[in-house]
Amino acid sequence: MIKSELIQKIAAANPHLYHRDIERIVNVIFDEIVDALARGDRVELRGFGAFTVKHRPPRQGRNPRTGASVAVDEKFVPFFKTGKELREKLNKTKPQA
Repeated sequence: MIKSELIQKIAAANPHLYHRDIERIVNVIFDEIVDALARGDRVELRGFGAFTVKHRPPRQGRNPRTGASVAVDEKFVPFFKTGKELREKLNKTKPQA
């Protein structure tokens, strides 16, 4: 699902809300998550999961084509860990057809 599909689903479930308001709400939520991660904060959505930032230190890598050694800079990468409810919902056994 992409962001526009999410907005459409929310709009369909809430016909009393304007489409532009729903779009603004979704954008604000995503922007707040991004801003919190940029500050190094943890974002937890109960039942869904938690977003954190992991630090990857600088290292020596290899160019796969030439095999030459390449310096890889340090970086911060987003990490998502699923919540218990989401994990249980995904791992439900489905009835056989």
